[in-house]
Amino acid sequence: MEAREGKESDTSSGDQCSHLGSAAAAMSPQISAENCFELLTKAKSEGAAGVRERVYRYMSAHYLQVLRTPGVYGRLTAGERELILARRMEGTKVLAVAESSEVNDRAGSRESSRPQSPLLPAPEDTNQRRVFCLHPDSRRWEVLTSLPEEVPTKGFGMCTMYNYLFVAGGMRAHGDGRSKASDRVFCFNPLTGAWSQIRPLTQPRCQLQLVSMDGHLYAIGGECLFTVERYDPRADRWSPVAPLPKGSFAVAHEATSCGGELFVSGGSLFYRLLRYDSRRDEWEECPFNESRRRSTDMVAHRSLVYRFDVDRERAGVSVYKYNTVVKVWHGGASFPLDNPLPFRCAVLGDRIYCVNRSQTLQFEVREEREGFLPEVLPSPAEARGALVPFVLSLNRDK
Repeated sequence: MEAREGKESDTSSGDQCSHLGSAAAAMSPQISAENCFELLTKAKSEGAAGVRERVYRYMSAHYLQVLRTPGVYGRLTAGERELILARRMEGTKVLAVAESSEVNDRAGSRESSRPQSPLLPAPEDTNQRRVFCLHPDSRRWEVLTSLPEEVPTKGFGMCTMYNYLFVAGGMRAHGDGRSKASDRVFCFNPLTGAWSQIRPLTQPRCQLQLVSMDGHLYAIGGECLFTVERYDPRADRWSPVAPLPKGSFAVAHEATSCGGELFVSGGSLFYRLLRYDSRRDEWEECPFNESRRRSTDMVAHRSLVYRFDVDRERAGVSVYKYNTVVKVWHGGASFPLDNPLPFRCAVLGDRIYCVNRSQTLQFEVREEREGFLPEVLPSPAEARGALVPFVLSLNRDK
């Protein structure tokens, strides 16, 4: 695996453009973040449309490199910036899951780390933790990639931004039998199939929440941590922001972004909901949730935050909705679950997917209806450990 995103290479064959003059002749060297703007400028001045399109494709496929390369992104027009990002987001949006070696649920303790099924053992071969994606037509799971061996086996945070998958922090075992929190951040580019690393966190974190919002990553809390830091991809830099209020959470909190704000709930004070305003760099208390059960996950769709609470005693799940505009909870819509094990959630279009190794539940979000009618889908048959879901756009024509 290459050490930095900036060294990721373009492996596509590209177009044969030797007949387009000097701009095309300049394309014989491999395109890089350092020379792509010069090639683009030359192609535009000479009317070499094929070369120009190839450079745009490169910039789209290697968006993070271009974003943080001095003299490239800042010199693009606003229209060109929108173009390369829009092309990067094109393709088929798919639900994907990554294998994790999280610890088992300790009898549902509110102070334990994120609950996982005691019936689903962690992977034996932690060097081959795979990433599966659900084919939208056949509804069959396919292997997309594998997590790098350097990614800790548990306790990491994961999210997507600009159609990249980011994996940060976690707890990594060492040869002396001790475990140590990690500060490393890994990045997967589905357009090239390459893994790389970005700037490490300012402090090691385990059991953190990683959330993307407004073109930045937020690493929230972690075991014994109330601090929060934000990653600026253009500067390739993590910077501290306002910490979580002291006494708010232990570990196992949930987090999501909605309407340009962060929302955090769960942990030891499971009924609380905090909101972070990035413009003021402040956290504030939201109305309490009436549920006294611990949530298994929390996601956002449009202006609503959805919180899922597993009720093992009644073999069901309760869904609570927080309206971020009027600041009111609606709730308690419930549905039975044959195997009420903890799960993780992801939003794809107007559907919420709740995933564990036992099954995948698909909800169609209809705001005019209070109830939910989940459709049960299979989970990856060969998956091991806990599953962490997310959404990526894949270009299946390539």
